[in-house]
Amino acid sequence: MLDIFFNRRSTRKFLKRKIEESIIKKLLTAALLAPSSKGSRPWEFIIVDNPALLATLASSKPHGASLLRHAPLAIIIAGDKTKSDVWVEDCSIASIFVQLEAEALGLGSCWVQINRRYFNDEITSNEYIHEHFNIPERLEVLSVVGIGYKAVERPPLSDCDVLWDKVSINRYKSPSEFRIPKECE
Repeated sequence: MLDIFFNRRSTRKFLKRKIEESIIKKLLTAALLAPSSKGSRPWEFIIVDNPALLATLASSKPHGASLLRHAPLAIIIAGDKTKSDVWVEDCSIASIFVQLEAEALGLGSCWVQINRRYFNDEITSNEYIHEHFNIPERLEVLSVVGIGYKAVERPPLSDCDVLWDKVSINRYKSPSEFRIPKECE
């Protein structure tokens, strides 16, 4: 598993290659297996592969969503706020499960934050997506994950990217036996 963590990097440029249905099913299976508080499973997923609708998603906020215009696939991840008071956390876990499965399948992905973001000064990104994708009011859109075959390979993270100084033992900022490797100092 650590190899997946080191290799998974946000991908914003994709090949113009359709994602096979069998792979989409694996991505959705990963999402549907994500743990949730009290087993509430408040998440719901909308698969988007229509280029016009991907362009609509790319316009959902002024910054950070444009990559969706060229992604062959996006998954809208929404949570049912009537099923769980921690739907944000549950949907976050499902979002990252999708991204980790995408990496395991040789795909690239990028999380686009929707919750608490704005389309413009008058409408939230969540409201904009609701309007265009017929999403019921009980659901809140947390994120959209853009997925596709990587057009650019990024180098994996290294041991030097592991921030051991963020680890304490028993009490905050108490000495830790985990150290930054000497070659990274």
